[in-house]
Amino acid sequence: MTDGVWDYQEESGHKAGTDLTGFKVEARDGSIGKVDKHSEDVGAAHIVVDTGMWIFGKHVLLPVGTISSIDVAEQRIHVDRTKEEIKDSPEFDKDRHTGDAGYHERVAGYYGTPHA
Repeated sequence: MTDGVWDYQEESGHKAGTDLTGFKVEARDGSIGKVDKHSEDVGAAHIVVDTGMWIFGKHVLLPVGTISSIDVAEQRIHVDRTKEEIKDSPEFDKDRHTGDAGYHERVAGYYGTPHA
């Protein structure tokens, strides 16, 4: 089920207009990197995380529906996925991540599936 994967969870604490760029991102089992880009586009809201050396400098696109909580004071985002789930996510495509419905469907399909 992929409905809502591009929308913030009500309990995440997100406030519209908050720029999440630069926030540290924590998976359920540890740190995964920092937010490189943030979009609040309706129906396609996401963060792009720079994983640094963790997975060889890979960038990953995370739909905001994966965010379980946002701590603005600490500039930290917690996502409800493991590092392995994020590592195995569809490859980030900087040229297709905006406006490509097929790419969004693939990402939504991956993150919309039940997680461990």
